[in-house]
Amino acid sequence: MLREFDVKETKYSKQHVFSIIFITAKGERVFLPRAVATGVNCSSMKAHRLRGVVAVDRKGDKIGHVYPVRIDNIVGWNSKKVYL
Repeated sequence: MLREFDVKETKYSKQHVFSIIFITAKGERVFLPRAVATGVNCSSMKAHRLRGVVAVDRKGDKIGHVYPVRIDNIVGWNSKKVYL
């Protein structure tokens, strides 16, 4: 799952779109049916185990804001449960 998460573009230079379910730092469960990976405004993403996701519409335009997601808090990926 993390390998797929780190892939930013397809071989046709399109953004890699996925669906994700995760738990925020406040304990809220968030479901994004269409999202893309993006950067997080953090000094060390690897040390903090963070990734950034943002919701997109059907055309691939970003909507909403960037969510910082801890990889330990990912519950679902492309309609599959994630086990750590």
